[in-house]
Amino acid sequence: MTAPLHDQRLILVRRPSPHLADGEVTHIERAPVDIDLAMEQWATYVDTFRRHGWDVIELDSLDDHPDGVFVEDTVVMYGDLAVITRPGTASRLGEIDGLDVRFRELGYEVARIDAPGTLDGGDVMKVGSTIYVGIGGRTNQTGIDQLREHVARRGAEVIAVPTTLVLHLKSAVTSLPDGTVIGYAPVVDDPAVFEPFLPVPEEPGAHVVVLGDEKVLMTARTDRTAALLAERGYEVVVSDISEFEKLEGCVTCLSVRLRTAP
Repeated sequence: MTAPLHDQRLILVRRPSPHLADGEVTHIERAPVDIDLAMEQWATYVDTFRRHGWDVIELDSLDDHPDGVFVEDTVVMYGDLAVITRPGTASRLGEIDGLDVRFRELGYEVARIDAPGTLDGGDVMKVGSTIYVGIGGRTNQTGIDQLREHVARRGAEVIAVPTTLVLHLKSAVTSLPDGTVIGYAPVVDDPAVFEPFLPVPEEPGAHVVVLGDEKVLMTARTDRTAALLAERGYEVVVSDISEFEKLEGCVTCLSVRLRTAP
């Protein structure tokens, strides 16, 4: 008999590379990155999770991979299944090396996205048993089809969502604990895909990580969105990640949340 799954609060993170400033940019102009400030912001981000009851596993650093800190792109979690992705940019393929071994050591079942499929974890948004996956940039249809096959026997439905205005789907939308999808409408290809959908007044305000039932993590410069979410009963925790935003990163990108223990 399979052991029952249970909830946990655990994140996986990877320390920024000293070459972070050389990371990929697609939809924005390249801007100078302050590496020292980025390291401080990353440490504060990680400590924010610890202060709110999360345990932290730090993966081995990848100094030769400027984008390695955006660890969410390398694995998609669904219950006790870890799907090792195949990033849609060649410079990032080395980031997935050894992850299958690490997740098996943690007790998870492991699957993989294989060539010619591509899938970035930042394109994957889970709302209950529905998995929205952005297509149009780093993720292709073959990658989505493989993900659908991996999660089908766990009862998940995968829906492909056009994503052409930003790097990843979760650069445009994320979900609140009650299942409401929030997004900055000018960068959402088709808000009607999501029901319910709540437009927010600031682009960085579209990015939240759920810290608890009534608590969400957001970046700085999102005061109006924070007030909107507070009106809906949420406690908003702020962690400034401005240096990572210069590389199209957001608060979801910097960690993998393992909410279900195997």
